[in-house]
Parts: sequence; C-alpha cells; structure tokens
Amino acid sequence: MRPFFIFVCVDQQSHLILPAAYLPSVSYFALLNNAQNASIEQFETYPKQTYRNRCEIYTEKGKTSMVIPVSKPHGNHTKTADVEIFNQDRWYVKHWRAIESAYRASPYFLYYKDELKSFYDGSHKKLLEFDMDLISHFCKLFDIHTSIGLSSDYIKDTGIDYRQELSPKKPPIIQDFPEYTQVFEIKHGFIPNLSILDLLFNLGPESGNYIYKLGESFPKHA
Repeated sequence: MRPFFIFVCVDQQSHLILPAAYLPSVSYFALLNNAQNASIEQFETYPKQTYRNRCEIYTEKGKTSMVIPVSKPHGNHTKTADVEIFNQDRWYVKHWRAIESAYRASPYFLYYKDELKSFYDGSHKKLLEFDMDLISHFCKLFDIHTSIGLSSDYIKDTGIDYRQELSPKKPPIIQDFPEYTQVFEIKHGFIPNLSILDLLFNLGPESGNYIYKLGESFPKHA
C-alpha cells in the first residue's frame, strides 16, 4: 500500500476550510493554491451525494460521475474520518478503465498514466486516506506549497468555509473558466471544472499555470 501522506495540523482561524474530495475539481486546487493554510474537515457527519467519494470526468457521453462505493461503520452517525471503502466489487478496476477510455487520446495520458494507475490497486481501506493521498500527489505535481491540515475537531464558524459550497448540487464557485482543448469537445463542447484529471491529461505541465491564473479570481487566504 502506498504510504498515506501525513498532513500537519494548522491553526483553524481565518484560513481556508475544505471538504475531503475524490480527485477534486480544478477550482478546488485553485483555492488550495491561493491559500497559505488550509484545513480538510474530517469530523463532520459524513454527508451523502457529495464530492467526498465522487468526481466528474469527460467521456464520450459528456460529463460523467465516478463514485467510490463506501460503507459507514457507525451508520448515519459515521464521521468522514471513519468511512470505509467497499473494495469487494473491485470498483477501482472499473474507475481506471473509465479513466483510460476517457483520456487515452489526450496529449498527456501516456506521460502520467503509470503513476496514477498505481493508486487503483484496492489497497486503501479508508476513503479519507485515499482522497488525501491523491490530493497530496497533485499538490506535488503542481508545486502547491499550501500548509494542509486535517481538522483536529469539527470546525465551527471559523475561516473561509467551502465545505458546503463545493457540491455537485451547486454551481461552480468560479463562473469564468478559460477554455482548453478536451478530447470530446467536438461532440459536447467545453465542459469546465471537471476533475483535476481532465486538466492534467489535456494540459500536462501547463496545468499548474492554469490553476495559478484561475486562483487570481479568488481573494487571498491567510
């Protein structure tokens, strides 16, 4: 199993607060890149139908969600930190096949595929660990140096809070995304703010610059 990236604990006053997310959106990383400190909430009661266990990629059918099956050992009182991944149905094989089918024709898929495929081996047991492992990997790829911490308790009304705003049920927090070439844009047009995978496979080394420029539309966070 790939070692889980250890995040430092940081002061939760007046800084960025984010939910955990599976292969987060482009705007998620723009927010991270624009902050000096950020906390990822782990002690909330785990909510349904969020990006904590799902992401959106661009397939030949258009925007498509990939959802990690999970189990909640404490039922509806389970905290995000305790949510387990249901690996028995080999969801990770299905997800990687979907990613490969969606992006194998993209300019940078072959360059990045091996390092990303290594995450899809079914070795992760906890959803939060898997999410944070991926977030750590992309922060390194994009040279994001934000101090990221897991919350030490449920965060109450402090900081710049995006826990509810980054949701599949709400519009993107950014409305103006510069267009870049996508594999199936001839069929469906440009689709903004998909999983960070879409940006990486299509823009490759330029992804970091895209994230940096997109973050200029946000206020700076302490």
